[in-house]
This record gives sequence, C-alpha cells and structure tokens, in this order.
Amino acid sequence: MLAPLRRRAALGRAKRASGFDMRVIYYDPQSDPAPELNATPVESLDLLLRESDFVSLHTPLTAETRHMVNADFLSKMKPNAVLVNTSRGGVVDQDALYDALKGNRIFAAALDVTEPEPLPLDCPLLTLENCLIAPHVASASTYSRDMMAYLAAQNLIAGLKGERLPHCVNPEVYDR
Repeated sequence: MLAPLRRRAALGRAKRASGFDMRVIYYDPQSDPAPELNATPVESLDLLLRESDFVSLHTPLTAETRHMVNADFLSKMKPNAVLVNTSRGGVVDQDALYDALKGNRIFAAALDVTEPEPLPLDCPLLTLENCLIAPHVASASTYSRDMMAYLAAQNLIAGLKGERLPHCVNPEVYDR
C-alpha cells in the first residue's frame, strides 16, 4: 500500500493532470486499485512506460527499487517522455539517465531528489539542458510540513514521558 504522504502526492499530481485533460495511468504491484486517484491501473510497468508521456516516480528506496530506473527502464520509455523523480535519488541510476538524456532517448527529466544530495558540481547531469534539478523541495506542501511537525511533536512528547518514540528513525536502539 502506498504510504499516506506518497499516496497524497500521487493524488495531487493525478488531480492536476486531469485539469489538463490528461489520461492518467499507474502501476503499483503493492497496493489495491486507488479509485480516488481518478486514474487507471495498468498490469505492468512495461505497459506504463510504453504508454506514458510523463513518468512520475512514487516509490520508496528499497533493495528492490535501487536503480530501478536503469538503462533497460529508460529504453522502454517514449522518446518524447519526461521522467519526474520526487521519491528518492537512489531509485534512478544517474549514469543511465545521463546517457538516455544525452542520446535523446527520452525528452527530459525533472529531479527533485538525487544521489548524493546535493550533486557535486562536476556531475554530468548538471550540463544538460533537458534535465531540471530542484533542491529537494517537492515535499514543501503545507500538508507534508504539517505532518512532519505533527510526527516530530509526537516523538518529543513520547521522549519527554520516557516512552518509546512512535516514529523512531533507528528503532534498533531499543534492542540494546
């Protein structure tokens, strides 16, 4: 199932796309159909890549998704397609993306996240006119910032009470 913030981000993008009369499709092998997205699920990632003019990534970074966007993935996209990554930098193999953009195998990319952050000044992606790199601000919505403050406050209150933190980044500390 999509995490609440990722699902909300996808919902927002789907709503904006429908305002431009765009057909929205999605692929998510981990969750049930999401009728609130006003979008159509497709049965495979390959079909999504063949059909999409814009591919917006909404996936956590895991061992399975690290460099999911690689040369093979990019070769299945349309030559006029745009890749948008607001999920995690490690999902994209930046060398493969550079090659695809430089070779005009895809039209453009917009990255809010990179690996590492910030990119070193000699990163080849920074030389491309068809690659937009933002300073990791996609989560800067009122909702996501309010949720971050709420989760931090929950941790603070639990910590002051001597309780286990409900949103601990490194829960293994409790096993010591």
